[in-house]
Amino acid sequence: MPKHTGRAPRRRPAAAGAAVLAALVLTATACGPDGPGAPAPPPAALPRAVPTGPDDLAGWKLEDWTRYVADSGSAEEAPPDAWTAGRMAAAKGRPTPEYPLASAPAGVQHDAPPPAGRAVPQPRPYGPASAVVGRLFAGTAHGDTACSGTVVSDPANPGRSNLVYTAAHCLHEGGGGGWLKGVTFVPGYNRDGGAVRGRPATEQQLAPYGRWTAVRALVSPTWLREGGVGARHQYDYGIVRVRGEEASGPSLEEVVGAAVPVWFNAPREQVTSAAAYGYPAERPSDGLELDRCDAATAPGRLSFDRARPPMYVIGCPMTGGADGGGWFITKDGKPNLVSVTALGGRTPDGYLAGPALQDQAKRAFDFFSKSTR
Repeated sequence: MPKHTGRAPRRRPAAAGAAVLAALVLTATACGPDGPGAPAPPPAALPRAVPTGPDDLAGWKLEDWTRYVADSGSAEEAPPDAWTAGRMAAAKGRPTPEYPLASAPAGVQHDAPPPAGRAVPQPRPYGPASAVVGRLFAGTAHGDTACSGTVVSDPANPGRSNLVYTAAHCLHEGGGGGWLKGVTFVPGYNRDGGAVRGRPATEQQLAPYGRWTAVRALVSPTWLREGGVGARHQYDYGIVRVRGEEASGPSLEEVVGAAVPVWFNAPREQVTSAAAYGYPAERPSDGLELDRCDAATAPGRLSFDRARPPMYVIGCPMTGGADGGGWFITKDGKPNLVSVTALGGRTPDGYLAGPALQDQAKRAFDFFSKSTR
């Protein structure tokens, strides 16, 4: 991800668009944790049952989706306390895949570069509305890495969700690669601002709502098959089911106090603005602060494959580590998640792009909500 220097002061007051998450209505109810189950490894190729192509999953049966659910780090393999304060603080931001719009070939469709945006810090302390966003840690062959993720509502468990929405590349390397290891979600990371660069922080400061181990994960089947930077990012979404440090304790939604619904198949003309949230961790950021970018105009379009939903594009200079962070719009007075950070680039002020969560994403989410525990 490009390293930008034109960033707002670290304690800039909240702008009008900052309140997207502040409109969240809390829905916590009785406890109802999810437990682990036997994982199924992902196949090397798409099931032959796909009737009309890899992007049309309408004819899929339950067993087709089941083959794509993977163990993302069992409690035995990656206990939450494996992510100590020092290890979390040392994790590098997962680099945002970069694509240069200015030199895009003719086959790539995109609007004019978006107006420059600014990343501004979310006011502290983070309440439940902001704490639905957190950092997602994982181990890779090149060391520990961190993305961002969002606590989302689970239709099969109202008020008791253990689901986190993020980008596929924060969970799986894509075609020819494998799953990241020991995935752990920390909502409301550094909520009170007690951790600052260069000063040792306690686990309570960094993880005020605890550490949540991913026990199930699902990414787009298209993502598993394809590689490179381009069309696969139009399906760069992923879901994890987590459990807390106390397996019999309350759900993630109950502990945080909130969850955000995902608005699948949002009509493009109704997405007239967007606020992207995340924990950027590359210079000039350090991963200790939840930042946001408010789109100055309606998100633009970016499409590598016309048969797939075009991505949303906004001006934003957030760096690597913000990947997987949620994009929110207000619907019926409440925030809804409509995308996640997947791509970025220089324009020269920086842009972010995220997938439009349409039919494939909805089918994946419905299956994951109903069929995994």
